[in-house]
Amino acid sequence: MDFRSNINVEKLPKHVAIIMDGNGRWAKKQGLMRVRGHEKGTKAVRETVESSAELGIENLTLYAFSTENWNRPKLEIQTLMRLLVSSLKDEIKTLQDNKIRLQAIGCIENLPTKAKKELKEVIEKTANNSRMTLTLALSYGAREEMIQAVKQISQKVKNNIIDSETIDESTINNHLYTRNLPDVDMMIRTSGEQRISNFLLWQMAYAELYFTETLWPDFRKENLFEAIYEYQKRERRFGKTSEQL
Repeated sequence: MDFRSNINVEKLPKHVAIIMDGNGRWAKKQGLMRVRGHEKGTKAVRETVESSAELGIENLTLYAFSTENWNRPKLEIQTLMRLLVSSLKDEIKTLQDNKIRLQAIGCIENLPTKAKKELKEVIEKTANNSRMTLTLALSYGAREEMIQAVKQISQKVKNNIIDSETIDESTINNHLYTRNLPDVDMMIRTSGEQRISNFLLWQMAYAELYFTETLWPDFRKENLFEAIYEYQKRERRFGKTSEQL
């Protein structure tokens, strides 16, 4: 089936989030070291980003490195950080050609100096692009994000900047890393695992979840189009009944 031609571009999700899982398992199946899977996964990133922009998706967030990933073997972490720097350098032209703005969320200060420098440069160079916003979740954990939000709001209440009686959803939203992004409409996770893994917990309250057995290094634009097609077949009720819709 040609999923691309069956996608209604008038009903695209405004914000797609992806947990790029399965690099290590892909490498193991090939008899290679885990780091080779991460290297191969960069092609999937490029094709997914380009295809999302081509389709008209306004916001794409990729779970690139979690707070828990710091507990992985040192060599794997070093490889991931090296790939981050090299990918940012290699993909700047792709981002510019496709008018994609890059931003990052998470505890960015924990990244190696070289990675932070390269990330900052690409963010600045693409700041005026407006076709799509690509967000990299780096050293990111949703619980940590919520803790930081609570601390900031508590401090403002203490200093009489915010009245505790006026705290609502928008107050929380405005203190999250994703304050400039809409809620997630669709979350894709590759490799067959069916977990959220501490990713955008608040933002995915009403997201449609899509799980695929495809390992991330094998994920291509056809897989993305199939996911979007399946998303459009679902009825999003947001607590209402079908009749109300």
